[in-house]
Amino acid sequence: MIKITADSTCDLSPSFLESNNITLVPLYVLLGEKSYRDGVDITPAEIFEYVKETNKLSKTAAVNTYDYVKVFEELSPKYEAVIHISLGSVFSSSHQNARLAAQEFPNVYVVDSCNLSSGSGHLVYEAAQMAAEKMDPQEICQKLEDLVPKIDASFVIDRLDYLHKGGRCSGLEAFGANLLRIKPCIEVIDGKMTVGKKYRGSFENCLKKYVKDRLQANGDIDYSRIFVTHTVSSPETVAMVKELIQEYAGFEEIIETNAGCTISSHCGPNTLGILYKRKSKKTNVSS
Repeated sequence: MIKITADSTCDLSPSFLESNNITLVPLYVLLGEKSYRDGVDITPAEIFEYVKETNKLSKTAAVNTYDYVKVFEELSPKYEAVIHISLGSVFSSSHQNARLAAQEFPNVYVVDSCNLSSGSGHLVYEAAQMAAEKMDPQEICQKLEDLVPKIDASFVIDRLDYLHKGGRCSGLEAFGANLLRIKPCIEVIDGKMTVGKKYRGSFENCLKKYVKDRLQANGDIDYSRIFVTHTVSSPETVAMVKELIQEYAGFEEIIETNAGCTISSHCGPNTLGILYKRKSKKTNVSS
């Protein structure tokens, strides 16, 4: 058997992880002087409450090499191979630390997702399916690496105060965006986050335009699966997005997942993205 592991940032549901025997390795969340394990001792709701009460942003920290060694040390003897899918190497040193740890184990493989959230989750999902089909670990890794540039990951952010607190936009930019009701689309391209199209209006209206832009008349979409991943968006908003997806594209699966602590820490509440696979390598579709 082949064991699939992943960083906690893949944002897949507990039920999927359990049914596919996937082990998560948690990143760390820092609230002031206290350190917590992502998804183990802290939730996004607790992060939002901390920011609200202190006006200070939480911070995130990579998984250290020792943590990975402990996980691989436990799992390596039990399985033919362990394949670990990491948070993108540009976003965190977790990937490099996992590779360092894996050097001690001949049957542990580490794949750089070059992505985050359920963008990485697509790779974990595919890895679980291939492992269930008893494919060779080297072949699984190669197919995952071929898939990496085909993942289309993007989010629309409702409010910019979290990005401002985190130093990712100036106070003037945040003030202007709030005044003009601008909601930026953040995309992952070539393993890096970039600002794409900027929408204007209410969050719901911006999401309508965003979903249409991403999906309508797009002949390069792989319709096997799409994730709707969000940080505590209302059920009504999520339902609306799912209906729009069905209107514009015939996906076999529409899977809703909750963004974990890392996305929540950097983007804040009411962030929502649709993440799917393409038939060809990802290119910049923003305008």
